[in-house]
Amino acid sequence: MKLFKTLLLVFTLLVNFLIAQPSWADPPLLTQTPEYAEVTQALNELTQAKTAPAESGYTAEQIEQKTGELNLQKYILETSLEWGQCRNQTGQNLAVFAHKAKKNQQPSIYYLGNGKITDDEWNCDGVYLPSGVKIAGLIPGDTQAQELTEPLALKFVPGTQLIAQTNPQTGAIELNVPPAKVFKISDTTWTIPNLSAADVSAQAPNAPIED
Repeated sequence: MKLFKTLLLVFTLLVNFLIAQPSWADPPLLTQTPEYAEVTQALNELTQAKTAPAESGYTAEQIEQKTGELNLQKYILETSLEWGQCRNQTGQNLAVFAHKAKKNQQPSIYYLGNGKITDDEWNCDGVYLPSGVKIAGLIPGDTQAQELTEPLALKFVPGTQLIAQTNPQTGAIELNVPPAKVFKISDTTWTIPNLSAADVSAQAPNAPIED
């Protein structure tokens, strides 16, 4: 009887381990991504630019600002325990770019419903902003809202925990983290559709989300 109970306990622990195995998974090694290499190289170039800012084409203030942005990106890549996720608190659909984590593929555009967060087994690569929307903070420290006259794609480094929300006073979308890159349609290999804010709002949410 004692042997039976022991075997039953071992079997129960084994089944529990197999079911809970994903939660034991190692965090993603984001320091091995191309983005980490890009950030590191850019920081090295800015360090050199500090010695001769006039030759670099940047002012000392611009160098400090860019260094701060890159250090934040480097910190995210070095410390994040999960892939990037996007939280939509805008009150309407949010178009996002995402791809299945651990797969080397181009991100696709999805529509994230209000109050939802993208699945942590996916990486939320960025946000799509259609023409006509107001956005604040594309430049760190700039709180002045601007209305877009053309669509933009905002890219974030892997591991970024992004929150997009709407300012009730200005109606502008605000982000808790500045983008790593801002793309126009012709600037990237990402597929950037030419949509209006009304087009995005009319889409049925289809982004992979957490339950």
